[in-house]
Amino acid sequence: MPMPSPYQIALSGDEQAVLTARARSVRGSYRDRLRAAIVLAAAAGLDNAAIARELGVCTDTARKWRRRFAEGRLAGLADAPRSGRPPVFTATDRAEVVALACALPAESGVPLSRWSGPDLARELSARCQLAVSASTIRRWLARDALKPWQHRSWISVRDPQFAARAAPVLDLYAGIWDGRPLGANDYVICADEKTSIQARCRCHPTLPPGKARAMRVEHDYDRGGALAYLAAWDVRRGRIAGRCEDTTGIAPFARLAEQVMTTEPYASADRVFWITDNGSSHRGAASIQRMAQAWPNAQLIHLPAHASWLDQAEIYFSVVQRKALTPNNFTGLDQIRDRLAAFEARYNAIARPFDWKFTRADLSDLLHRIDAHDKTKTHALAA
Repeated sequence: MPMPSPYQIALSGDEQAVLTARARSVRGSYRDRLRAAIVLAAAAGLDNAAIARELGVCTDTARKWRRRFAEGRLAGLADAPRSGRPPVFTATDRAEVVALACALPAESGVPLSRWSGPDLARELSARCQLAVSASTIRRWLARDALKPWQHRSWISVRDPQFAARAAPVLDLYAGIWDGRPLGANDYVICADEKTSIQARCRCHPTLPPGKARAMRVEHDYDRGGALAYLAAWDVRRGRIAGRCEDTTGIAPFARLAEQVMTTEPYASADRVFWITDNGSSHRGAASIQRMAQAWPNAQLIHLPAHASWLDQAEIYFSVVQRKALTPNNFTGLDQIRDRLAAFEARYNAIARPFDWKFTRADLSDLLHRIDAHDKTKTHALAA
Protein backbone atom coordinates (compact mmCIF):
# COMPACT_ATOMS: atom_id res chain seq x y z
CA MET A 1 0.00 0.00 0.00
CA PRO A 2 1.58 3.33 -1.07
CA MET A 3 2.64 5.61 1.71
CA PRO A 4 0.86 8.96 1.83
CA SER A 5 2.94 11.97 0.82
CA PRO A 6 3.99 14.29 3.63
CA TYR A 7 3.13 17.17 1.30
CA GLN A 8 -0.63 17.42 1.19
CA ILE A 9 -1.90 20.06 -1.22
CA ALA A 10 -4.81 22.40 -0.51
CA LEU A 11 -5.41 25.14 -3.05
CA SER A 12 -6.87 28.57 -2.55
CA GLY A 13 -9.40 29.88 -5.03
CA ASP A 14 -6.83 32.05 -6.78
CA GLU A 15 -4.30 29.21 -6.99
CA GLN A 16 -6.96 26.87 -8.38
CA ALA A 17 -7.82 29.39 -11.11
CA VAL A 18 -4.19 30.03 -12.07
CA LEU A 19 -3.24 26.36 -12.22
CA THR A 20 -6.37 25.42 -14.17
CA ALA A 21 -5.63 28.12 -16.72
CA ARG A 22 -2.04 26.92 -17.08
CA ALA A 23 -3.06 23.30 -17.49
CA ARG A 24 -5.55 24.17 -20.25
CA SER A 25 -3.36 26.69 -22.06
CA VAL A 26 -2.48 25.83 -25.64
CA ARG A 27 0.06 28.65 -25.98
CA GLY A 28 2.01 28.07 -22.82
CA SER A 29 5.01 25.77 -22.60
CA TYR A 30 4.53 22.05 -22.06
CA ARG A 31 6.51 22.07 -18.82
CA ASP A 32 4.21 24.69 -17.28
CA ARG A 33 1.11 22.69 -18.28
CA LEU A 34 2.59 19.48 -16.84
CA ARG A 35 3.59 21.06 -13.54
CA ALA A 36 0.14 22.62 -13.12
CA ALA A 37 -1.52 19.28 -13.92
CA ILE A 38 0.61 17.50 -11.30
CA VAL A 39 -0.35 19.98 -8.59
CA LEU A 40 -4.05 19.85 -9.54
CA ALA A 41 -3.99 16.05 -9.39
CA ALA A 42 -2.25 16.17 -6.00
CA ALA A 43 -4.86 18.63 -4.73
CA ALA A 44 -7.54 16.19 -5.93
CA GLY A 45 -6.14 13.56 -3.52
CA LEU A 46 -4.13 11.36 -5.90
CA ASP A 47 -0.87 9.90 -4.64
CA ASN A 48 2.39 10.28 -6.57
CA ALA A 49 2.20 6.89 -8.25
CA ALA A 50 -1.33 7.56 -9.52
CA ILE A 51 -0.32 11.00 -10.78
CA ALA A 52 2.63 9.44 -12.63
CA ARG A 53 0.39 6.85 -14.31
CA GLU A 54 -2.24 9.40 -15.29
CA LEU A 55 0.15 11.98 -16.75
CA GLY A 56 2.73 9.58 -18.19
CA VAL A 57 5.67 10.74 -16.08
CA CYS A 58 7.87 9.02 -13.53
CA THR A 59 7.01 9.00 -9.87
CA ASP A 60 10.01 11.16 -8.98
CA THR A 61 8.70 13.92 -11.27
CA ALA A 62 5.32 13.91 -9.55
CA ARG A 63 7.00 13.87 -6.14
CA LYS A 64 9.34 16.74 -7.06
CA TRP A 65 6.67 19.19 -8.20
CA ARG A 66 4.32 18.31 -5.35
CA ARG A 67 7.09 19.15 -2.90
CA ARG A 68 8.17 22.29 -4.79
CA PHE A 69 4.60 23.64 -4.76
CA ALA A 70 4.09 22.81 -1.09
CA GLU A 71 7.25 24.73 -0.20
CA GLY A 72 6.99 27.70 -2.55
CA ARG A 73 3.39 27.68 -3.81
CA LEU A 74 3.08 29.10 -7.36
CA ALA A 75 6.59 30.57 -7.30
CA GLY A 76 7.95 27.09 -6.59
CA LEU A 77 6.83 25.87 -10.02
CA ALA A 78 9.36 28.11 -11.78
CA ASP A 79 12.77 26.82 -12.83
CA ALA A 80 15.39 27.10 -10.13
CA PRO A 81 18.41 29.32 -10.82
CA ARG A 82 21.20 27.47 -12.59
CA SER A 83 24.86 28.28 -12.75
CA GLY A 84 25.17 27.17 -16.35
CA ARG A 85 28.25 25.94 -18.12
CA PRO A 86 31.40 27.88 -17.22
CA PRO A 87 32.55 30.24 -19.99
CA VAL A 88 35.00 28.79 -22.48
CA PHE A 89 36.27 32.13 -23.79
CA THR A 90 37.38 35.21 -21.92
CA ALA A 91 36.62 38.87 -22.52
CA THR A 92 40.16 39.18 -23.93
CA ASP A 93 39.35 36.54 -26.55
CA ARG A 94 36.27 38.45 -27.62
CA ALA A 95 38.27 41.68 -27.78
CA GLU A 96 40.78 39.96 -30.10
CA VAL A 97 37.95 38.98 -32.45
CA VAL A 98 36.47 42.48 -32.50
CA ALA A 99 39.86 44.10 -33.07
CA LEU A 100 40.63 41.81 -35.99
CA ALA A 101 37.17 42.31 -37.53
CA CYS A 102 37.62 46.10 -37.35
CA ALA A 103 40.85 45.97 -39.37
CA LEU A 104 41.14 45.46 -43.12
CA PRO A 105 42.55 42.01 -44.04
CA ALA A 106 45.33 43.65 -46.09
CA GLU A 107 46.61 45.36 -42.92
CA SER A 108 47.36 41.89 -41.54
CA GLY A 109 48.90 40.63 -44.76
CA VAL A 110 45.87 38.44 -45.54
CA PRO A 111 45.03 38.29 -49.28
CA LEU A 112 41.32 39.00 -48.83
CA SER A 113 39.17 42.01 -49.65
CA ARG A 114 36.95 41.56 -46.59
CA TRP A 115 36.49 39.22 -43.66
CA SER A 116 33.95 36.44 -43.33
CA GLY A 117 33.14 34.42 -40.22
CA PRO A 118 35.17 31.35 -41.30
CA ASP A 119 38.06 33.55 -42.44
CA LEU A 120 38.19 35.24 -39.04
CA ALA A 121 38.07 31.85 -37.32
CA ARG A 122 41.02 30.55 -39.37
CA GLU A 123 43.06 33.71 -38.85
CA LEU A 124 42.46 33.67 -35.08
CA SER A 125 43.43 30.01 -34.93
CA ALA A 126 46.71 30.67 -36.74
CA ARG A 127 47.53 33.96 -35.02
CA CYS A 128 46.29 33.51 -31.44
CA GLN A 129 45.74 29.74 -31.23
CA LEU A 130 42.13 30.61 -30.45
CA ALA A 131 39.80 27.79 -31.49
CA VAL A 132 36.51 29.63 -31.88
CA SER A 133 33.78 28.72 -34.35
CA ALA A 134 32.48 31.01 -37.08
CA SER A 135 28.99 31.02 -35.51
CA THR A 136 30.42 32.18 -32.18
CA ILE A 137 32.35 34.93 -33.95
CA ARG A 138 29.19 36.13 -35.71
CA ARG A 139 27.33 36.14 -32.39
CA TRP A 140 30.06 38.21 -30.72
CA LEU A 141 30.18 40.68 -33.58
CA ALA A 142 26.39 41.00 -33.59
CA ARG A 143 26.55 42.50 -30.08
CA ASP A 144 28.37 45.50 -31.57
CA ALA A 145 26.44 45.45 -34.87
CA LEU A 146 29.65 44.57 -36.71
CA LYS A 147 29.38 42.95 -40.16
CA PRO A 148 32.84 42.98 -41.76
CA TRP A 149 31.61 40.80 -44.63
CA GLN A 150 29.45 43.71 -45.85
CA HIS A 151 30.63 46.92 -47.48
CA ARG A 152 29.26 50.24 -48.67
CA SER A 153 30.73 52.62 -51.22
CA TRP A 154 30.61 56.40 -51.32
CA ILE A 155 31.87 59.34 -53.35
CA SER A 156 33.56 62.16 -51.53
CA VAL A 157 32.47 65.72 -52.26
CA ARG A 158 35.36 67.13 -54.28
CA ASP A 159 33.69 70.20 -55.77
CA PRO A 160 34.39 73.21 -53.51
CA GLN A 161 31.28 74.85 -55.00
CA PHE A 162 29.06 71.83 -54.36
CA ALA A 163 26.67 73.66 -52.02
CA ALA A 164 26.46 76.74 -54.25
CA ARG A 165 25.65 74.62 -57.31
CA ALA A 166 23.25 72.23 -55.62
CA ALA A 167 21.28 74.84 -53.66
CA PRO A 168 19.48 76.35 -56.72
CA VAL A 169 18.33 72.87 -57.76
CA LEU A 170 16.94 72.17 -54.29
CA ASP A 171 15.22 75.55 -54.36
CA LEU A 172 13.58 74.65 -57.68
CA TYR A 173 12.33 71.40 -56.17
CA ALA A 174 10.81 73.52 -53.39
CA GLY A 175 9.20 75.87 -55.95
CA ILE A 176 11.63 78.79 -55.47
CA TRP A 177 13.99 80.61 -57.85
CA ASP A 178 16.19 83.55 -56.86
CA GLY A 179 14.38 83.73 -53.55
CA ARG A 180 10.93 84.11 -55.12
CA PRO A 181 8.20 81.49 -55.62
CA LEU A 182 7.80 80.04 -59.09
CA GLY A 183 4.82 81.19 -61.07
CA ALA A 184 1.95 79.05 -62.25
CA ASN A 185 3.42 79.05 -65.78
CA ASP A 186 6.93 78.01 -64.69
CA TYR A 187 8.04 74.41 -65.06
CA VAL A 188 10.93 72.34 -63.73
CA ILE A 189 12.26 69.37 -65.71
CA CYS A 190 14.90 66.82 -64.78
CA ALA A 191 16.46 65.24 -67.86
CA ASP A 192 18.89 62.36 -68.11
CA GLU A 193 19.91 59.36 -70.24
CA LYS A 194 19.76 55.67 -69.42
CA THR A 195 22.46 54.15 -71.59
CA SER A 196 23.05 50.69 -73.04
CA ILE A 197 19.66 49.05 -72.60
CA GLN A 198 20.34 45.67 -74.17
CA ALA A 199 17.93 43.39 -76.00
CA ARG A 200 18.57 39.94 -74.58
CA CYS A 201 16.60 37.25 -76.36
CA ARG A 202 16.47 34.21 -74.12
CA CYS A 203 17.28 30.84 -75.67
CA HIS A 204 14.11 29.36 -74.15
CA PRO A 205 10.76 31.09 -73.47
CA THR A 206 10.23 32.65 -70.06
CA LEU A 207 7.91 30.55 -67.90
CA PRO A 208 5.18 32.38 -65.94
CA PRO A 209 4.91 31.92 -62.18
CA GLY A 210 2.87 29.01 -60.89
CA LYS A 211 1.91 27.40 -57.62
CA ALA A 212 4.94 27.46 -55.30
CA ARG A 213 7.09 28.51 -58.28
CA ALA A 214 8.57 31.86 -59.23
CA MET A 215 8.85 33.14 -62.79
CA ARG A 216 11.65 31.30 -64.56
CA VAL A 217 13.97 33.08 -66.97
CA GLU A 218 16.55 31.25 -69.07
CA HIS A 219 20.10 32.32 -68.20
CA ASP A 220 21.55 32.04 -71.73
CA TYR A 221 20.60 34.67 -74.27
CA ASP A 222 21.45 36.11 -77.67
CA ARG A 223 22.37 39.79 -77.88
CA GLY A 224 20.11 41.91 -80.03
CA GLY A 225 21.89 45.25 -79.73
CA ALA A 226 21.47 48.15 -77.31
CA LEU A 227 19.91 51.60 -77.27
CA ALA A 228 19.71 54.65 -75.03
CA TYR A 229 16.59 55.95 -73.32
CA LEU A 230 16.35 59.73 -72.82
CA ALA A 231 13.71 61.01 -70.43
CA ALA A 232 12.46 64.36 -69.14
CA TRP A 233 10.62 64.30 -65.81
CA ASP A 234 8.32 67.20 -64.95
CA VAL A 235 9.03 67.73 -61.26
CA ARG A 236 5.93 69.82 -60.45
CA ARG A 237 3.36 68.01 -62.60
CA GLY A 238 4.62 64.44 -62.23
CA ARG A 239 4.74 63.71 -65.98
CA ILE A 240 7.34 61.91 -68.08
CA ALA A 241 8.33 62.39 -71.73
CA GLY A 242 10.95 60.12 -73.25
CA ARG A 243 12.44 58.80 -76.44
CA CYS A 244 14.80 56.04 -77.53
CA GLU A 245 17.97 56.79 -79.48
CA ASP A 246 20.73 54.65 -80.91
CA THR A 247 23.24 56.47 -78.72
CA THR A 248 23.61 59.49 -76.48
CA GLY A 249 25.10 62.79 -77.52
CA ILE A 250 24.38 66.44 -78.21
CA ALA A 251 22.04 65.75 -81.12
CA PRO A 252 19.90 63.10 -79.32
CA PHE A 253 19.55 65.38 -76.31
CA ALA A 254 18.54 68.27 -78.59
CA ARG A 255 15.81 66.05 -80.06
CA LEU A 256 14.51 65.32 -76.54
CA ALA A 257 14.46 69.05 -75.79
CA GLU A 258 12.60 69.69 -79.04
CA GLN A 259 10.09 66.94 -78.25
CA VAL A 260 9.30 68.57 -74.91
CA MET A 261 9.52 72.25 -75.80
CA THR A 262 7.24 71.98 -78.86
CA THR A 263 4.38 70.57 -76.79
CA GLU A 264 2.13 72.30 -74.31
CA PRO A 265 2.34 73.57 -71.65
CA TYR A 266 6.08 74.07 -72.23
CA ALA A 267 5.84 75.78 -75.61
CA SER A 268 3.94 78.72 -74.11
CA ALA A 269 5.53 78.57 -70.64
CA ASP A 270 7.12 81.63 -69.10
CA ARG A 271 10.16 79.66 -67.96
CA VAL A 272 11.21 76.00 -68.23
CA PHE A 273 14.13 75.03 -66.00
CA TRP A 274 16.07 72.01 -67.28
CA ILE A 275 18.10 70.26 -64.56
CA THR A 276 20.81 67.93 -65.90
CA ASP A 277 24.00 66.28 -64.74
CA ASN A 278 27.41 66.86 -66.29
CA GLY A 279 27.19 64.19 -68.99
CA SER A 280 28.86 64.82 -72.32
CA SER A 281 25.48 65.45 -73.99
CA HIS A 282 24.86 68.61 -71.97
CA ARG A 283 28.08 69.69 -70.30
CA GLY A 284 29.51 73.13 -69.68
CA ALA A 285 28.59 76.66 -70.69
CA ALA A 286 28.21 75.66 -74.35
CA SER A 287 25.19 73.47 -73.51
CA ILE A 288 23.56 76.36 -71.64
CA GLN A 289 24.06 78.59 -74.67
CA ARG A 290 22.69 75.98 -77.07
CA MET A 291 19.55 75.53 -74.97
CA ALA A 292 18.97 79.30 -74.70
CA GLN A 293 19.41 79.85 -78.45
CA ALA A 294 17.08 76.99 -79.41
CA TRP A 295 14.44 77.74 -76.78
CA PRO A 296 14.48 81.28 -75.33
CA ASN A 297 12.13 80.37 -72.46
CA ALA A 298 14.32 77.41 -71.37
CA GLN A 299 17.19 77.60 -68.91
CA LEU A 300 19.69 74.77 -68.41
CA ILE A 301 20.99 74.21 -64.86
CA HIS A 302 23.79 71.76 -64.07
CA LEU A 303 24.02 69.65 -60.96
CA PRO A 304 27.40 69.45 -59.22
CA ALA A 305 29.72 66.60 -60.12
CA HIS A 306 28.80 63.27 -58.49
CA ALA A 307 25.32 64.48 -57.57
CA SER A 308 23.10 62.01 -59.42
CA TRP A 309 21.32 61.42 -56.11
CA LEU A 310 19.90 64.93 -56.49
CA ASP A 311 18.47 64.17 -59.95
CA GLN A 312 14.81 63.16 -59.83
CA ALA A 313 15.10 61.61 -63.29
CA GLU A 314 17.21 58.90 -61.67
CA ILE A 315 14.24 58.00 -59.48
CA TYR A 316 12.11 57.49 -62.57
CA PHE A 317 14.84 55.38 -64.19
CA SER A 318 14.90 53.13 -61.13
CA VAL A 319 11.15 52.62 -61.53
CA VAL A 320 11.61 51.80 -65.23
CA GLN A 321 14.37 49.31 -64.44
CA ARG A 322 12.32 47.47 -61.82
CA LYS A 323 8.96 47.47 -63.55
CA ALA A 324 9.66 47.43 -67.31
CA LEU A 325 13.18 46.12 -67.96
CA THR A 326 13.80 43.41 -65.36
CA PRO A 327 13.98 40.59 -66.21
CA ASN A 328 15.42 41.52 -69.59
CA ASN A 329 13.79 39.33 -72.23
CA PHE A 330 13.45 41.24 -75.51
CA THR A 331 13.65 39.78 -78.99
CA GLY A 332 14.96 43.05 -80.46
CA LEU A 333 15.33 46.78 -80.06
CA ASP A 334 11.88 47.48 -81.49
CA GLN A 335 10.36 45.52 -78.61
CA ILE A 336 12.28 47.67 -76.12
CA ARG A 337 11.03 50.84 -77.81
CA ASP A 338 7.44 49.58 -77.70
CA ARG A 339 7.78 48.55 -74.04
CA LEU A 340 9.18 51.91 -72.94
CA ALA A 341 6.57 53.89 -74.90
CA ALA A 342 3.75 51.81 -73.44
CA PHE A 343 5.23 52.12 -69.96
CA GLU A 344 5.36 55.91 -70.28
CA ALA A 345 1.65 56.01 -71.13
CA ARG A 346 0.81 53.68 -68.26
CA TYR A 347 2.99 55.59 -65.80
CA ASN A 348 1.61 59.00 -66.78
CA ALA A 349 -1.91 57.73 -66.11
CA ILE A 350 -1.12 57.17 -62.41
CA ALA A 351 2.01 59.28 -61.80
CA ARG A 352 2.27 62.08 -59.31
CA PRO A 353 5.22 64.26 -58.24
CA PHE A 354 7.83 62.58 -56.09
CA ASP A 355 7.63 63.44 -52.40
CA TRP A 356 11.00 65.21 -52.33
CA LYS A 357 11.98 66.23 -48.79
CA PHE A 358 15.71 66.99 -49.05
CA THR A 359 16.07 70.76 -48.73
CA ARG A 360 18.86 73.33 -48.80
CA ALA A 361 19.02 73.13 -44.98
CA ASP A 362 19.43 69.34 -45.14
CA LEU A 363 22.27 69.76 -47.65
CA SER A 364 24.02 72.24 -45.38
CA ASP A 365 23.73 69.85 -42.45
CA LEU A 366 25.03 66.93 -44.52
CA LEU A 367 28.06 68.83 -45.78
CA HIS A 368 28.80 70.03 -42.25
CA ARG A 369 28.78 66.46 -40.94
CA ILE A 370 31.00 65.28 -43.81
CA ASP A 371 33.45 68.08 -43.11
CA ALA A 372 33.53 67.27 -39.40
CA HIS A 373 34.12 63.59 -40.19
CA ASP A 374 36.98 64.40 -42.58
CA LYS A 375 38.64 66.64 -40.01
CA THR A 376 38.38 63.96 -37.32
CA LYS A 377 39.88 61.38 -39.68
CA THR A 378 42.72 63.75 -40.61
CA HIS A 379 43.55 64.39 -36.96
CA ALA A 380 43.50 60.67 -36.21
CA LEU A 381 45.90 59.94 -39.08
CA ALA A 382 48.19 62.77 -38.00
CA ALA A 383 48.30 61.41 -34.44
